[in-house]
Amino acid sequence: MPPARISMTTAAPRNGLLCGGCAALLLGMSLGLTGCVTPPRTGLQEARPDFPPEALITQRGVLTVFGGRQFPLNGYAALSAERGLRLVVTENFGGVLADVLLATDGKTYVMRSSPALQPRWIERYLAADARWLFGLDRHPCPGEVLGPDRYRIKRRWYRLEVQTVSVVPGPQPPESFHPPAPPAR
Repeated sequence: MPPARISMTTAAPRNGLLCGGCAALLLGMSLGLTGCVTPPRTGLQEARPDFPPEALITQRGVLTVFGGRQFPLNGYAALSAERGLRLVVTENFGGVLADVLLATDGKTYVMRSSPALQPRWIERYLAADARWLFGLDRHPCPGEVLGPDRYRIKRRWYRLEVQTVSVVPGPQPPESFHPPAPPAR
């Protein structure tokens, strides 16, 4: 026996308007697909980590990327109020994933990158997150302080949870903050 066919003329109301149940269903589906209109979540600007102006900071973190894959990371930051921030991010076995210099004038210098963290990604995301985390920038960042030494940054494609392991106050070597020389021609 062939399947029954539904005629579009019999399924739609004759006056051209959608029935109340159909309109409610379409409204519910559109809200479910697009979400309600809510103000964008802003970063917690008042609740920033408080680090000394001159310090060597060691942190451990877990980077969770879209899809749930997790990568443990180590971060070593030389912080100087006059010269900026030098951040080296490594994997657990010591391989350098990123080495970036964040100057006090707002410039970002990628000193070293890896196949896992491309220069463009380092400049766009890692530098912005580091500027928020170390208090160098007041731009909104989706970061929050979870405790006295624990922080979380949530973006659309990744989540970074960081714990500060040690903070050694004191002046940092000036050679750590020299921008790279321009390439020879």
